[in-house]
Amino acid sequence: MTSDSLRADLTDRASFRHWTPVTIRFSDEDNLGHVNNVAIAAYVEASRTMLIHRFLLREKYPDLNYALVHVDIDYLAEFHYPGTVDVGGRVERVGTKSFATGYGLFVGEKCVATARSVNVFFDTAKRSSVAPPGDVRALLENANGAAAS
Repeated sequence: MTSDSLRADLTDRASFRHWTPVTIRFSDEDNLGHVNNVAIAAYVEASRTMLIHRFLLREKYPDLNYALVHVDIDYLAEFHYPGTVDVGGRVERVGTKSFATGYGLFVGEKCVATARSVNVFFDTAKRSSVAPPGDVRALLENANGAAAS
């Protein structure tokens, strides 16, 4: 699987099957009167954890986890409290020991931010990076075609 084979337009709602709705809190706004970049990073984190934990098979592999090693966020438009942000998440690449995920943040139909992250599979007992088990890898490779759960 090449890195471009799963990459999609993160500003397009149709690119996502997995969604995490996040309620915008009053405290998420800054002194400029819009949602702050730190809050947006937390929205991405909420989506990332929900997305990835769907595919780790924790009951079967209790020591399998992941570590976030890179994240980048593009802020496209300001938005405000009150409301909800719908964060779409998708798997963009599955490598030997790592995988990349992409996100689109939407207020209504408008994309207000996009993000990408790289995550490394991690064995919590061995305290080291590991290759994913075959069934976890297959789930991640097919994640974008699965209906959201």
